[in-house]
Amino acid sequence: MNEAAANKHSGRLGALFWLGILASAAILTALIVRAFVLGAAAEHRTQASDRPLWSIIPFAGILLGIALLPLVPRTQHWWEHNRNKLVVALTVASAMLLYYLWADGVSGAIAVLHRAVLDEYVPFMMLLFSLYVISGGISLRGDLPAHPATNTAFLAAGSLIASVVGTTGASMLLIRPLLQTNSERRHVSHTVIFFIFLVSNVGGCLLPIGDPPLFLGYLKGVPFTWTLGLWKEWAFCTAILLAIYYLWDLRAYRTEAPRDISRDEAVRVPLVLRGKINFIWLAGVVLCVAFVDPHNPLPLVGRKPPLLTREVFMLAFVGLSLITTPAGVRAANRFNYVAILEVAALFIGIFIAMQAPIEILNARGPELGLKHPWQFFWATGILSSFLDNAPTYVVFFETADALTHAPGPGVMQLLAGQFIREDLLVAISLGAVFMGANSYIGNGPNFMVKSIAEQAGVRMPSFFGYMLYSSFILLPVFVLVTLLFVR
Repeated sequence: MNEAAANKHSGRLGALFWLGILASAAILTALIVRAFVLGAAAEHRTQASDRPLWSIIPFAGILLGIALLPLVPRTQHWWEHNRNKLVVALTVASAMLLYYLWADGVSGAIAVLHRAVLDEYVPFMMLLFSLYVISGGISLRGDLPAHPATNTAFLAAGSLIASVVGTTGASMLLIRPLLQTNSERRHVSHTVIFFIFLVSNVGGCLLPIGDPPLFLGYLKGVPFTWTLGLWKEWAFCTAILLAIYYLWDLRAYRTEAPRDISRDEAVRVPLVLRGKINFIWLAGVVLCVAFVDPHNPLPLVGRKPPLLTREVFMLAFVGLSLITTPAGVRAANRFNYVAILEVAALFIGIFIAMQAPIEILNARGPELGLKHPWQFFWATGILSSFLDNAPTYVVFFETADALTHAPGPGVMQLLAGQFIREDLLVAISLGAVFMGANSYIGNGPNFMVKSIAEQAGVRMPSFFGYMLYSSFILLPVFVLVTLLFVR
């Protein structure tokens, strides 16, 4: 194809994409309006016992697209644009909504839209957006000697704070000072890989705000402090990975050129933390998540807050962060909204498309043959390695929820009223959070850290090269987790 023909072909595709996005947006807007106007209809719950298996095609399609389109040479650059991600997401969402219109009528489509957008997507995105923007106003700069103990301390600190500011926030806060500290060394890629393991994934398992899957569990009724009970599994994995990293980096440090070590020792810039006021706004977001729940009365007030009150408070803290952050801090972080807009674009499609498979799992979960914690741990983990770990968590959460309908030993009652076996919930939570580190596409911060490292001149392994690291390092650790905690 010559250049003129290619441009003409590209123009036709561009026109089709924009036509698709406009049509999808029109359908979503119309249904959102109907959802607000006909709020009572949103309480309708479609019976899923006869839902056909082919209704999961939109969900499978968008997840496969997320996994494969960045890897196919002909679509790699096309997929880099958030506009194209939004086109795909809205097209898939519209297909799902059209199915519900056909199968259940307007009331069924409105119920799905209300549940997917108002009950799940908006709270999910507001939490991520708040943590992303507020943590982007905190700048940690400096250049310490890149000793193995220094790098290990960075990773340990990130593993501790990831549950408090989220894996996205902790990754943004620490990756650049870690890269600056190691800028004089030649062997750095292994440090970034372990950073993804520990800070971008494993470290986020102690609070619902730590990692998106756990926040979705919180939205479905898991108590806010329940995840603190995962501290033993977190401590076990963190300690092993830190020990492996220290020995690995010690060996790498001894192979560095003497002149690089000399330059590293000569350049010492103490760490300087700017934008500290944002820790106050982060604490405000944490308190919002913990105490402002539309299903429960507010502390000291005794009344349930209106829908989306929590999200309004979070946005208020974002506004305070933007107003009070000292000038230049976000510029020093090279802060922009590209990464969070990518998540927003993709997840509108994911949350709507996953409604049919969730209903099917809710009705037919016992038929899958998953009964034991280790089965849920590895099933959730394997899918979380290659698909996004947030919707994967929801799928297996619903499967476990469908297995239990009454109280009993080892059964926890969710805040929403359902019952779930606690050992299965532990396995699902660990599988989604821990194994999101198995590939670049397992969790949102993974690709973000890889991109920042490559911009800093670090040569990162390819998709499958990274998986060689995770296969030889992480999988044996997860086998030990299975034997000790979820057997």
